[in-house]
Amino acid sequence: MVTGFPTVLAGFDWFKAGMSIPQILQSEFISVFILLLYSIPAVYLGAKSGQTYTLLSRSIFGRWGSYLVSFNLLCIFIAWYGLMAVFLCEGLKGLFPIPVSSIILSTVLAIVMTFNNFFGFTGVANFARYVAAPIMILWIGITFVKCIFACPASILVEPAHLPLHHAFVIVSSYTIGYAVWGNEADYWRYGKPRIANSIIPLVVALVIGQTIFPVTGWLMAHLSGVTDYSAATNLMVRYAFGGWSIVPALVLIITYTAVNDSELYGAINAIENVKVFPRKLVVFFLTFACAGTAACLSQCGHAMEWVASLNCIFLPTVTVIMMVEWFILNRWFATTEKGYLRAYTWSEVPSIQWPATIALILGCSTGLLTSGIIPGTETFRFGLFSLNAWVVSALSYVMLRLWLYSLRK
Repeated sequence: MVTGFPTVLAGFDWFKAGMSIPQILQSEFISVFILLLYSIPAVYLGAKSGQTYTLLSRSIFGRWGSYLVSFNLLCIFIAWYGLMAVFLCEGLKGLFPIPVSSIILSTVLAIVMTFNNFFGFTGVANFARYVAAPIMILWIGITFVKCIFACPASILVEPAHLPLHHAFVIVSSYTIGYAVWGNEADYWRYGKPRIANSIIPLVVALVIGQTIFPVTGWLMAHLSGVTDYSAATNLMVRYAFGGWSIVPALVLIITYTAVNDSELYGAINAIENVKVFPRKLVVFFLTFACAGTAACLSQCGHAMEWVASLNCIFLPTVTVIMMVEWFILNRWFATTEKGYLRAYTWSEVPSIQWPATIALILGCSTGLLTSGIIPGTETFRFGLFSLNAWVVSALSYVMLRLWLYSLRK
């Protein structure tokens, strides 16, 4: 889920923006470090509790606060699903002369990619894990090595056309926005609660998917001058496979479908947190929602930037608040860990837990305001907006909880 083809395309974008290789490497190193600071305790929380993201939110946010968490998760994952359908559309059109508009092809692909979820198939995910993903990593790895030998050593000292702090904001916003899932607990809740079990796969995935992949895209753009997504996909295929498009097309189809299966999994968890419906009915609803989103995003030139920005603000901020409660306040207030490890029913939680809900609103508002993605807020753009959201939410939650605790005493 982290080593996806879109990160290769990001490298083409960064070359087009005028970044240098040293700028990218510096920015990636800091971004990956920030991701690990967040991700390691986040996945440990999922493994330790054995609960989903939305179940964990119940006792901390209350009923209506947890509904808000579920709504955010549902919207963001539908947006990611539509975006992956758009990327697959652009990739296929770059490989084959498909005489269909992007809006129609993206919509059709979004519908087709949900098909296996009606029957609970696991074959797509297994094929992606054991066949398609290794082929993609091998594909990009071979291209990376070829580019290293083809590019002159002078690229390490070539002047950049963008200030370093601007490059850092662009790279880190994309890297964190794409690689952070926010609902890590959904995917790691069956894992063994050991720190090393999360560190090793996270580091390996981030080094490959968020460093080697985008650097390969930048090197290819430097060699060819290509920056268009469709042309970039075709170039990557010709450079590695000599124009033989069937294998990379199958790899893209399987990997994008597998990623979208995980998007649907998160969206289904969000819906079931509110009310349990028949699975096929939920998938049917999500199919049309994802198809409509794909159609809209196919006409949006900044879709990736917007989705990634919203993702790293709204979903991880919830997890940050939950981690503060579990790993810090739980010890301060001597709350029994056993009480937090079990899943709460709606009858056991209050209508709303104001400290967590207010902290979430403050954190998300800060992230949105300092991201500059809302028209008219460009002057408020400051630093790394995802980190701004996480820090504000954590600090405000601690202060509100301490204040309420002092009142009760």
